[in-house]
Amino acid sequence: MEIFDAAQYLQAELTIEMLDANPFLQFEKWYKEAIDAKVDLANAMSMATADGRGMPSVRTVLMKYFDEKGFVFFSNYQSKKAKDIEENPQVAVLFPWLSLERQVRISGNIEKISASRSLKYFMSRPRESQLGAWCSNQSSIISSRSILLQKMQEMKEKFRSGAIPLPNSWGGYRIIPETFEFWQGRNNRLHDRFQYQKRNTQWEINRLAP
Repeated sequence: MEIFDAAQYLQAELTIEMLDANPFLQFEKWYKEAIDAKVDLANAMSMATADGRGMPSVRTVLMKYFDEKGFVFFSNYQSKKAKDIEENPQVAVLFPWLSLERQVRISGNIEKISASRSLKYFMSRPRESQLGAWCSNQSSIISSRSILLQKMQEMKEKFRSGAIPLPNSWGGYRIIPETFEFWQGRNNRLHDRFQYQKRNTQWEINRLAP
C-alpha cells in the first residue's frame, strides 16, 4: 500500500539562539513542554541495541529519571536487551514527541546503576509490579500466559508478608550520552536539526541539514 504524505509542520521553529549550551538542560526544557502538552507517555523512548554480530534490535522502554550523568531505565538483566548490552554497550534512543512535531535522539554508552539505586526505585513501585519482576524470565519462550499467572500466584504466597526483596536479575541501566540531536519539524521538509557532540568535557553544537 502506497502512502502519500501531505503533512506540513507548522508549530514551531528551532534556532541555535534558542538552545541551551547544556544538552541536558535543553532536554529538560523540551521534556517539561511535552509533559505540559500532555504528550502520551512522554518518558517513552525507543531504544536500539546491537549484539556482538552487529544485528540490531529495537524496543520501547520507559525513562524513569535523568540527570547530568545520564538517562535511567529499568529492566530484567537476563533479557535480550541485556544480552546485547553485555556484548556491545553502545545504544541509541529516540523520544518521539510527534504531537509537538519534535524528536530527540541520544546515543552513547550504557552501564548498570548500583544495586542500592535499583533497590530504591524498586521499593517505590506498586507491590504488584514488584511481584511481577519475580515472575518473568524476560525474552524466554513460554507456552502460555497461564504460566505467568501461576508464577504470580506463587510469588504472592511466597512474599505474603513483609517487604519484597529486589531480584538479582532486575535493576537499572544508565545511558551516558555522547551525542544529542534535537529535531523540530518545519514546513516543506526543511526541518530544524541541531546536534550536540561531546568533545572532551565540552559540548559542540552544529546545525544539521534536514
